[in-house]
Amino acid sequence: MRVHHRNRSLVKWIRQVLTNIGSLKTKLLLSFCMLFALSLIVGRAGSFMGWHRHSTELKFPSSRGGYTVLINTWRRNSVLKQSVAHYASCSSVDAIRVVWSENNPPSESLKAYLRKSVRSKAKSNHKPDFRFDLNEQDNLNNRFKPIEGLRTDAIFSIDDDVVVPCSTLEFAFSVWQSAPYSMVGFVPRMHWVDTKSADAIRYKYGGWWSVWWMGTYSMVLSKAAFFHQKYLEMYTYHMPASIQEYVSRERNCEDIAMSFLVANATGAPPVWVKGKLFEIGSSGISSLKGHSQRRNECLNDFVSLYGYMPLVASNFNAVNVQYEWFW
Repeated sequence: MRVHHRNRSLVKWIRQVLTNIGSLKTKLLLSFCMLFALSLIVGRAGSFMGWHRHSTELKFPSSRGGYTVLINTWRRNSVLKQSVAHYASCSSVDAIRVVWSENNPPSESLKAYLRKSVRSKAKSNHKPDFRFDLNEQDNLNNRFKPIEGLRTDAIFSIDDDVVVPCSTLEFAFSVWQSAPYSMVGFVPRMHWVDTKSADAIRYKYGGWWSVWWMGTYSMVLSKAAFFHQKYLEMYTYHMPASIQEYVSRERNCEDIAMSFLVANATGAPPVWVKGKLFEIGSSGISSLKGHSQRRNECLNDFVSLYGYMPLVASNFNAVNVQYEWFW
């Protein structure tokens, strides 16, 4: 009798469900429509705000061959000449673009010299396309402006006083091709939690020695790094304007800003390529007194502007075993 009573209860419940199935369908349909409309509103709101956390829209292609060398320079023409001549000799270089932010445009003699150097140093029938990208104002954000006429998806961002051997550069390019959404570079840095801070979580900027000692990094600096050319557009048009204003005002940390942007977009760490590079010029702003403290401030100020810490730590590094006897 007890089992029979349970069966009757089950039949009654099934009948009730069947009776209300029409209204249930209506409710489900309405709920779906509301969720769809809400997703559209949120998506458009993100577009209006110009920013996405861990964007899922990273579907840009990475099929176009070769790479563009993007050289940032400042009043060091002799160093620039050496840099341009070197990168013109690397086989996969499709173009060399020089970011020029000085008050006066480059002289005709300098342009003629560099064009001739590119033609003479190229080791194949394909001659890299060489151009200056002129800017009216001296601003560190200039190095990440979108570039018209690019034929490659890969950008190799480099300071004018840094030389990476062609073989090492070609290896790094192959690493980038396997991870085209990532930053792939030679100069790793790390954000460390400041354990001495008694208040909210604060971070310290970890230079090369801390990375070497701990083997952990969360940034590769844009002074020598590959990234997809679409990040130039994202930096200029989609990153919060407050970040660009900060970089312009402080005249520092544009490389940290790019690392934040890529980490925010991907939710993933960069890739550190182990390889030799050479500095051919005088010391830059990294040698100035108080540089580390300013980088600490950049880290924490960017976290405040973002509302969270997007950088992701990694222990992975890419090594070309052809030139490494111990790995």
